[in-house]
Amino acid sequence: MSKNKTSGHKASSDAVRSEERVGRACVRYKCVLPNSIQSVLRQRPGWAEVKDDGEWDLNWCDVGWLRENYDHSYMEEHVRINHFRNHYELTRKNLMVKNLKRYKKLLEREVGPMEASRCSFFPCTFALPSEYHLFVEEFKRCPGSTWIMKPVAKSQGKGIFLFRKLKDIMDWKKDGGRSEEQKDSTQVENYVAQRYIENPYLINGRKFDLRVYVLVSSYAPLKAWLYRDGFARFSNTRFSLNSIDDKYMHLTNVAVQKTAPDYDPEKGCKWQMQQLRRYLTAKHGREAVETLFAEMDNIFVRSLQSVQKIIINDKRCFELYGYDILLDQDLKPWLIEVNASPSYTPSGQEDYEMKCRLLEDTLNVVDMEGRLTGKEKRVGGFDLMWNDGPVCREDANLETLASSCFTANTHLGCVNDRERQLRRLMKPLLCQKRM
Repeated sequence: MSKNKTSGHKASSDAVRSEERVGRACVRYKCVLPNSIQSVLRQRPGWAEVKDDGEWDLNWCDVGWLRENYDHSYMEEHVRINHFRNHYELTRKNLMVKNLKRYKKLLEREVGPMEASRCSFFPCTFALPSEYHLFVEEFKRCPGSTWIMKPVAKSQGKGIFLFRKLKDIMDWKKDGGRSEEQKDSTQVENYVAQRYIENPYLINGRKFDLRVYVLVSSYAPLKAWLYRDGFARFSNTRFSLNSIDDKYMHLTNVAVQKTAPDYDPEKGCKWQMQQLRRYLTAKHGREAVETLFAEMDNIFVRSLQSVQKIIINDKRCFELYGYDILLDQDLKPWLIEVNASPSYTPSGQEDYEMKCRLLEDTLNVVDMEGRLTGKEKRVGGFDLMWNDGPVCREDANLETLASSCFTANTHLGCVNDRERQLRRLMKPLLCQKRM
């Protein structure tokens, strides 16, 4: 009896999945962002743009639209939006650190200090003004160290400065960081004070950080994809701790660097991730680089797990995060921040092509056309790294799975033969549809 029920339930589930995979003959999209995403959406076969209040199937919106409309809009089951309702739990600097600290304490209590130590990948950070006194205690323990102040909800290097003396932030503390406009309102701009990483890994004497893309298609269960491409963003000036006021030396944001007097737009300030991986492998050996990239995998998964039970999961939502990772001279990766709206504005032709590939593959994973089975471990340049648990590589055999030599299904900085993979992936699915 129970067997028949199980069979009936399975048939019903298969029918639902089959129905979901039918997709839509024409996908209507809405997008107000004026950058690479517009190009990708307009060139996608069978997709049509809607204006103003037209009905849409996919809305690639900014976080402002989400904040104003999400709670007041009726959305059908099939539609998709590129943000989760409370994405800011991971992407606002103070909340990210708060959630990571809480998650680390939870692991220490429930699993043990060894497991909790796997979350020691973010610099010592305090939310200001609420944790100002705790910050002062820590500041006094390490006199002469360098700290960095960042507004919690700004991007592109705006409002950031370095300091070594408490008097440098006393004026900020007096009015809680408020601007003239904010003094007459209840709004207070919060900051984080973060210990500055004084020993960054340098290439040609210059500091850099990494921009890595992680796509979350679900939080319940957690399903996350890692993109093979990314880039290193270099500062325009050789690094030195003798000057902490030179933003071109310490801030790697492209928005900052391109304002430097000697910035060369032809040359730019980026390396593709594949180039960086080759450089590090040549200098430090394959094993050290494999360890480094495995530690970055750990950062992506643990940070997502820290907010997994807090993010409001809606199957209509997905999120393409831009992770900023800094390496120190010991090849230890540090999580600096996570962006909900990573810039898709290209800094050059190569950057434009990379971002178009990224966005095309994001739409391939979201799969409005209903071409996928849901069992794929790779779609274009995206590799499935977590699916309610770690995902192993396609080439792993049973013997490997039974041993402790688990090989994660991640290929950051490796060859991205996405076009060949997509042709191979889509061909059998198209054949199935014809049958």
